[in-house]
Amino acid sequence: MRKKGNKATPGLEENGAVRKNWANRLRVALVFPNTYHVGMSNLGFQTVYALFNSYDHVVCERVFCPAYGAPESVESKRPLGAFDVIAFSLSFENDYPNILSMLHAGGIPLRSDNRDASHPLIIAGGVGCFMNPEPLAIFFDAFLLGEAEPILPKLVENLNPEKSRDELLESLAQNVPGAYVPRFYNPEYREDGAFSAMTPDPGHPSSIKRLFLENVDQAPAITNIYTEDTTFNNTCLVEVSRGCPHGCRFCTVGYVYRPVRFRSPETLSTCMDKGLEHTRKIGLMGAAVSDLPCLDQLCKYGEETGAVLSFSSFRANAMSQGLVKSLARGKVKTATLAPEAGSQRMRDVIKKNITEDNILDAAQILVEAGIPNLKLYFMVGLPTETQEDVDEIVALTKRIKHRFLKASQPTGRIGTIHISLNSFVPKPFTPFQWAAMDEVKVLKQKIRQVRNGLASVANVTVSADVPRWAFIQALIARGDRRVGEILELACKNQGNWPHTLKEAPINPDFYVTRQRHSEEILPWDFIDNGVRKEFLQKEYARALALENHSAK
Repeated sequence: MRKKGNKATPGLEENGAVRKNWANRLRVALVFPNTYHVGMSNLGFQTVYALFNSYDHVVCERVFCPAYGAPESVESKRPLGAFDVIAFSLSFENDYPNILSMLHAGGIPLRSDNRDASHPLIIAGGVGCFMNPEPLAIFFDAFLLGEAEPILPKLVENLNPEKSRDELLESLAQNVPGAYVPRFYNPEYREDGAFSAMTPDPGHPSSIKRLFLENVDQAPAITNIYTEDTTFNNTCLVEVSRGCPHGCRFCTVGYVYRPVRFRSPETLSTCMDKGLEHTRKIGLMGAAVSDLPCLDQLCKYGEETGAVLSFSSFRANAMSQGLVKSLARGKVKTATLAPEAGSQRMRDVIKKNITEDNILDAAQILVEAGIPNLKLYFMVGLPTETQEDVDEIVALTKRIKHRFLKASQPTGRIGTIHISLNSFVPKPFTPFQWAAMDEVKVLKQKIRQVRNGLASVANVTVSADVPRWAFIQALIARGDRRVGEILELACKNQGNWPHTLKEAPINPDFYVTRQRHSEEILPWDFIDNGVRKEFLQKEYARALALENHSAK
């Protein structure tokens, strides 16, 4: 690692951003491989930024993916190469190609093997890492598997600029729980191309345990920097929980963030008080906010203090009086529900655990509370899905519209129902990690089926993701180390994915549309996420057992 400079960091316009002199500091660039708008809307990114800067000897600056040109830090406009450590925050697979374009534009060799002592150490953390880091393994020096709070103290302690790169990586691997250094692990493959084993070098463990914060009250997560250029404009975000108790079979949150942990009412009310020093808008964040045991108590406290509460998510079968009242007080214009599937059979397959009556009742309650618009999330391409199941998305939407109109009549105004269609992508550490993904042409046909079915329905709009991008997401999500070569090729082709997929040295369909065998070794099996593979296999079998049940 390089010697440090003495240039002072200039002042900042944003309220709350950290100002530190660079002299005798460990210089960390915290990078979000998407735009400023997206990155600063991410509470996890803000939390890690604050954690790094809580150390006196560390100066951490933020870097985002630029529209053009080389990336530079927000705080001092320094290039990536000026930092000792470049720490990427990884949440979304479709952001991964930006990592390579940012490194390339910053003059940093893409592959870790091609970097030397003159280059920064490249590390990464975030949920993308502890789902499956392998597609990025040839580019990164180290990954941090788990939540930041229990990992960062040991990480910072072992980031010694005086050590050589080899000594530093050995120190991280041996002394930082949750640290995964790919150079010490060797993937093996069968003759048919399938992944077969991950063999560690002598002295390194065969599996790496994902770390989690046991007591979330010890480390409240709250907005540190307020800016208008985010999705949550001038809103204080407060994380109320980690994990989800429901275990929907398609969703990673219910598995990789186990056990479920809720913050106490005392901690959350203190966070709200802190946020109210800056803004009246408080956003409660979590995978299942409506499961928070003290939610009604928190809503009442919000009413007493004049806070305007918003909620990142809530379930159709958990519409508490306090939640609905808070939504109405905040003059929310659009509420979101996630039926995910149209038929009850499909909701049973994915273990959504809500009924059609729950969905219809929730829509009615929201409209009667004065919320004029609804947004509904559905997926196409789920395991065992039939054409009839896709038709049921149209039918359910029409039934919701009927209840929606009936509830709207007393108000004298009719809002809009917006359908958001997403292609199912099988993800690691879920019961559906073995499932084949639908081909792109099949997903396009299912999206057309829904669009056509709702085209003549007034006050209903439909948007859908791009199946080709969902295909790329699945390629990265379930890929092994060889997928890094495809990412490298995409960077060389300046993001031309159709050309890249045609040139790819490995057939992308092998990772995306191939059904995995239950006994197959998976590229991420070396990560101990606290969920037994046998349990996931049983959950998958239970889902498939519902295949022949008639749609309801």
